[in-house]
Amino acid sequence: MSRQLITFQLGEQFLGVDIMAIREIRAWTPTTILPHAAPHVRGVVNLRGTVLPVLDLSARLGWGLTDPTGRHVIIVVQIADQLQGLIVDAVNDIVSIDEAELQPAPTLGNEAADSFLEGLVPVDGRMVMVLHLDRLAESGVEPIAEAA
Repeated sequence: MSRQLITFQLGEQFLGVDIMAIREIRAWTPTTILPHAAPHVRGVVNLRGTVLPVLDLSARLGWGLTDPTGRHVIIVVQIADQLQGLIVDAVNDIVSIDEAELQPAPTLGNEAADSFLEGLVPVDGRMVMVLHLDRLAESGVEPIAEAA
């Protein structure tokens, strides 16, 4: 069975999410910081009258905080019953993959790494990490770097 992904970059890493979860892609907008928020929650923005939480995906994955510029984008995704924004460096492409090509992430003794990834798939000669969006929003899952 075939499915479509939106691929994007965080630094030199390529990631993807199911296209059906994408609601829109927006230019970077400065956020309003919330008190006592988790470090990966960069704040909120106004999305046509709706308060949109914005997550620093790099920080959530344990790769360090993003210093957003006008070149960054926010991918608005549906996670469970809430819209959330993900800060990414660049959106690349829409790709079709065969479900059979999706390989599980190797078990490296890091539950957090395993939980954030649905799997890996080769696309145009590079490995794309397919994110498990529902788990990104869970507060009980530690970022990858902290769990190691």
